[in-house]
Amino acid sequence: MAEAAAQLARRIHSELAKVIVGQDEVIDQILAVFLAGGHILLEGVPGVAKTLTAKALAALCRLDFQRIQCTPDLMPGDILGVNVYNTATGTFAFRQGPVFTDLLLVDEINRMPPRSQAALLECMEEKQVTVDGVRYPLSPYFTAIATQNPVEFEGTYPLPEAQLDRFLAKIRITYPDAKEEAEILSRYQEGFDPRDLDKLNLAVLEQEALAAARRDAASVRAEPALFGYISEIVRRTRSSPALSLGASPRASVALLLAAKSIASMEGRDYLIPDDVKAVAPAVLRHRLLVKPEADLEGVTPDHVVAEVIASVEVPQ
Repeated sequence: MAEAAAQLARRIHSELAKVIVGQDEVIDQILAVFLAGGHILLEGVPGVAKTLTAKALAALCRLDFQRIQCTPDLMPGDILGVNVYNTATGTFAFRQGPVFTDLLLVDEINRMPPRSQAALLECMEEKQVTVDGVRYPLSPYFTAIATQNPVEFEGTYPLPEAQLDRFLAKIRITYPDAKEEAEILSRYQEGFDPRDLDKLNLAVLEQEALAAARRDAASVRAEPALFGYISEIVRRTRSSPALSLGASPRASVALLLAAKSIASMEGRDYLIPDDVKAVAPAVLRHRLLVKPEADLEGVTPDHVVAEVIASVEVPQ
């Protein structure tokens, strides 16, 4: 039994409910990626609690938190750090950038110029930084949570496919329903302040709880038939007539890891096809490129993923 992961998921859901109204599916997906050790691309219009979710998660898990507010003039040194000359000693000393943290919020990542976007590639893939030929390791918990606005494109730099592929999942945060929005207003009326999470008396987790939950997720068993199932889902995206670019083998690995996290969060130490189905849209949607003619007909990556999953035989 994956008790540590299941217990952590329950506690985080319980505590985040003090901060975030609704969004249970989003929180599950974020936790699945986090336990898998991946990076997250959060997409949603302004004001749907993307930043607040990241800050609350860091506070709950006792993780160091840093934020980068992306602008067109952001330089790689602003992210990674720079060597600073000390006139007193006549030597250079490395001044760490905000990537030297556990949880890094990259706000509005598509406003960052391409050179600075590329600076994150090594951090995300290898959890290290190279400055002037010297390598500096990042935290073993290093996780990038990047946000982007899906409706505003002026002054933005679309992320290249290589950058998108480094995110284990692209998670969409939508508007709350009427009941949830009324609850948000009620909390503000009662004095809720998203800038002061300390007032909420969140029950923070021990670092060992997070480490144990990650071990649970990693140890989930997957039968060979499920390897074939995951592989077939990914491979069929490459032959879809609606796509000009399908998912790579990295997507297969990401799908396996995220699905194992979902299984562990439900207290199981074995994988089932429903775990794969649960995370497939989030893991695959940003890795697929829809053909222009299909896009004009309203086809989206999520439509393609749904069709692929429906067409692949589920192993018994």
